[in-house]
This record gives sequence, C-alpha cells and structure tokens, in this order.
Amino acid sequence: MTDGQRRARLGVRHALAPSARADGPAGAARAVVALHSTDPSSVHVAAWARTRDEQADAASVEHALYEDRALVRLLAMRRTVFVAPAETAAVLQAACSREVAARERRKLEGFVAASELAPDGAAAGWLAGAEEAALASLAARGEATAAELAADDARLAAQVRIGGASPHARGQSVAARLLLLLAAEGKAVRGRPRGSWTSHQYRWSPLSAWLPDGLAPWETEAARTELARLWLRAYGPGTAEDLRWWAGWTKTQTTRALKEVAPAEVELDDGRTGLVLADDLDPVPGPEPWAALLPALDPTPMGWHSRAWYLGPHRDRLYDRAGNIGPSVWWCGRIVGGWAQDRDGALVCRYLEDVGADARAAVDAEAERLAPRLGAVRLTARTRGRTWLEEELAADSG
Repeated sequence: MTDGQRRARLGVRHALAPSARADGPAGAARAVVALHSTDPSSVHVAAWARTRDEQADAASVEHALYEDRALVRLLAMRRTVFVAPAETAAVLQAACSREVAARERRKLEGFVAASELAPDGAAAGWLAGAEEAALASLAARGEATAAELAADDARLAAQVRIGGASPHARGQSVAARLLLLLAAEGKAVRGRPRGSWTSHQYRWSPLSAWLPDGLAPWETEAARTELARLWLRAYGPGTAEDLRWWAGWTKTQTTRALKEVAPAEVELDDGRTGLVLADDLDPVPGPEPWAALLPALDPTPMGWHSRAWYLGPHRDRLYDRAGNIGPSVWWCGRIVGGWAQDRDGALVCRYLEDVGADARAAVDAEAERLAPRLGAVRLTARTRGRTWLEEELAADSG
C-alpha cells in the first residue's frame, strides 16, 4: 500500500478534505477516534478543521461538550487527556484509563505516605477516606473545582509532594490529584472550564450526574480489541509499533488485541509490514486537493509512531523534544510547514518546502477560514515546547 494511498485515506477518513468534513464536532472526533485535549484550545481548532463551515464555531463545540454531552473528556492513552464521543469514551476508559488509574492510585498512595499524611502502612485506607469525602462533596455540590472540594474537607486540602527530592518537585492538593484518579476510574468527569474555551481549569462532576446512563461497560480485553479496530479503521495502514505507541500499551497487550482483530498485512513503501482491517484492502479514491491548518497536538500528526510518509525531514522544526507537535500546515496529506500567531494575533504560515501557487492559495483560504473563529484569542504553547516559528515570532516581538 503506497504512501499516496495512505495520504488519500488520511484526507478522507480524518475529515480533512473539504468534501469529507464532518457534520459536527462529534463526527470530527469520531473520524480520528478522539481529539487531544491536553491543551483545551486544540479540541476546538482540530474540530473546526474537520467540520463543515456551518458548524465550525466555538458554540457548536461547547454545545457538544457541555449541553448534548455527546463528547466526553477523559484521561486515556499515554496518560493524556482526550475528548471522545461518549460511545468511544467507554472503550477508552476500559482499554486504557483503567490501567492508568491503577498506576495513578499506587502513585498517589506513595505520595500520601511520603508526605506523612497517614501512619505507616495506612496510606491506602487514608486515601479511601479522602476519596469518599471527595465523591460526597461532588454529589452534594453537583459540580465543583478542586479548590472548592479542598474547602470541604481537611484531607482534600492536604498537600502531597510531587517529584520527591527533585529540584522540580512541587506541592499539590490531595483534591487536585484525587480528581485525576477519579476521572481515570470513571467516577468523575471534567465539565465546563472556568473562563473561556482555552482555560485549563475545569469544574468537575460525578460521572453519574454528567451522564445519567454512565459509560457502557466493557471488559478490558474486549475494549482493547475494539480500540485496535477503531484505530485501524481511522489510521490504517499502520504498524503494530504505531498502535502500541498510540495506545500506550505493552507489546504483549498490543499483540493480543491485534490477534483478535485479525488484520490483513500489506507492504508499505518503506518496506515495513503495515496492518489494515481485513475488509479494508480496496483502494480509497483520492479526494480533491486539500489544505489544512492543524493545531498543536492534533490527533492526525500524533497518530503514528513512524511519520516519515507524511512528515518528511521536518520533524525537528515542528515537534518538541517530548514528541509533541506544534501547529502544522498540510497539503494533500503531507506536512509542508507550520503556522502561528504574531503579536497582533494574525496567522502567519511558513513553508518548509516549495509547494507551488495552488497550495499556497489553498493554505491562505484555510487561514482566512480559521482567523475569524479565533477572533481575539491568542494560542500559546502551554503544554509543549514552542516550534521554530513560534520562537521566531516571539523573538521578533521581544
């Protein structure tokens, strides 16, 4: 299966070609399994890039998140926050969040013990009591911030030290850390943020109050199989290593999930063995030429571990040292540059190769489409390193 076919699939299946755009934010998220939400602004920009113009605005995304609740925020793959359709969130919670939660509980018990909040050997019991208090407070309030929960119970206000003896260690309230754990366990959920759609501070609710029917129950192994199937449908062909990295699974967990899916094997242009669903071997017709301005941490450029077929030689200029991508410019399934906002908020695009006049015109049209949706909002690199272009613009405004 050639790189050209992979790019055709990307444009259609990730809802990036104009003719393939989704009818709403939930459809945009479903096209890529889930949207990255470590930076809340990425959710909106990623959804707009994939949504038909009449629904590509902040109000539509917020309605899907907080009114219809068709989209749910949760801690999932690689201990990363995602926004997923409710039916997919149930799969993610069982396939990924459940194991993340077990690790987070062990870590938090260790923090409680190291911070001497409980007698020797009693950290688990102490934490169980704090958890009961947090859930009772959430139920009574309906929704609350971590600070509000901390005001309700001294155990939730207590501080644990994160990072041990590291010079970067910091204190954090038990309430703040416990909410992350309760979310990973499917007991609490991030609701509407405090402030605008770029805010990182959320109000939290009991999951049972936010979604009265809860998340559909899944057994862990069955959920992993389903998630592997969803990933292959959206991202195939990809390799077992691509899936292992994306899902945050072990090699054994990945092998088991793929065995149940029973994908077909194809030869990729770089000689590696790619995997696709057995019913997905027919070529996908290429869409019309398309351009896209994707946000930092967008799920498409973060969807594979091996990225040369769409990234080329541009990694060092677009990804930070932790492997997080900044804002990227796409042309027909390849990354050809980056974009950012200057000090006046204007969108600035820089190309890393000669793309031709048609591509430049299409990118300009996408910038004109995005600019009014951003309005006065300024996007910043708060959860990742800045790209070369962001550094350049920062220096120019300094």
